[in-house]
Amino acid sequence: MNKFQILVVEDDIPVCNLITTTLKAHEYRYLTAATGEAAVMEAASHNPDIILLDLGLPDVDGVEVIRRIRSWSNVPIIVISARSEDTDKIDALDAGADDYLTKPFSVEELLARLRVTQRRLALMQNTETKQAVYQNGQLRIDYAVGCAFLGQEELKLTPREYKLLCLLAQNTGKVLTHRFILQNVWGSSLENDIGTLRVFMTTLRKKLESGNDAAQYIQTHIGVGYRMQKID
Repeated sequence: MNKFQILVVEDDIPVCNLITTTLKAHEYRYLTAATGEAAVMEAASHNPDIILLDLGLPDVDGVEVIRRIRSWSNVPIIVISARSEDTDKIDALDAGADDYLTKPFSVEELLARLRVTQRRLALMQNTETKQAVYQNGQLRIDYAVGCAFLGQEELKLTPREYKLLCLLAQNTGKVLTHRFILQNVWGSSLENDIGTLRVFMTTLRKKLESGNDAAQYIQTHIGVGYRMQKID
């Protein structure tokens, strides 16, 4: 039996039924809420493992729901919305959402996003055990000594590249927006700094994909940001 409990926040009954039927078939436990206020109450009362959240709710906009929950909880939030503009995605991710799935969506993609989130939760739990080493495929980061390795070879990273890599690693599986990365690595989020970020990301990616390891660690989300992928 899958022990993960998922809160489904969706006011469209057919869509809600599709999601809950899928969850039940794959042995997830679930709760439902049809409004933003109910979603916040359910999240506070039952402490779900993951939240699936529609943005177009009848009482409170989903982005505001994200902000409220983020004021006291780090529970993973996957947005499922018909809003497909980059600005909508960025607003939701910057408010604290972990992922964004656009309607209409396939059941297979929904399940894949849930699996990614579960892996990230497991990684976070490992981090909380105070282990000083991050491991992902051939990539290893030794936080204690401030070095990163690809296989047995130490990566020659600049201080800013190392900080950027650590930020991505600490959020493996999560889309980080340009604004979030700039704020946490550069200390600012100016629009004209995005070009600088792209340059750093290009050089970092080249270093990560050098040698015999052809894995693509960093995934680009065009117009939104970047994600560190979990390599099996």
